[in-house]
Amino acid sequence: MTTKPSGDIYNQFKTDVNMTASELDKWLKTEESKSVGQDSGDGESIGHHSGQRIVEILHKKKAELTADDEAHMHKVHSYVSRHLAQGPHDKKDVPTSRWRYSLMNWGHDPLK
Repeated sequence: MTTKPSGDIYNQFKTDVNMTASELDKWLKTEESKSVGQDSGDGESIGHHSGQRIVEILHKKKAELTADDEAHMHKVHSYVSRHLAQGPHDKKDVPTSRWRYSLMNWGHDPLK
């Protein structure tokens, strides 16, 4: 079933996810990406799974998005908002921090 997502969550998702599909896909293949996050039970982190789902969503047109896509967009917004508020105190550590790597798995590069 395809339903048009609410404008608010669609726009928020587009703001939160500041990496392109190709940037995110490339990032997800790195060891740094695979080194962070909570294991989802299959050896891959929840954030890594989310990143793959985000790539799929970014490849869709707005009219093609499903209710499941919209639910994931809400999840992404919640994670990015919460995680941004927990940033490292020492800004010089940000480029190689687990905090940044985790956010990038969710499609948000805080250095952009």
